[in-house]
Amino acid sequence: MDDGLDSRQRERLAEIVGELRDLVSRLDDLQFDVLREASARRQTRPNIDKTLSQARRALEKAISLLDD
Repeated sequence: MDDGLDSRQRERLAEIVGELRDLVSRLDDLQFDVLREASARRQTRPNIDKTLSQARRALEKAISLLDD
């Protein structure tokens, strides 16, 4: 399939996809920390947990769109 990108542009896109994957991992770590702390304090699920989940899904969608 001709995506209209030259090799340098494909390389740059691959770098961006890698950065997005790193961000997903960092969000996972943060979300785990938030949930762990809430559990330690015997609190309910913090509101930020839902927001972090939504952000993670958005990044995963972007990765899916860009990573062919």
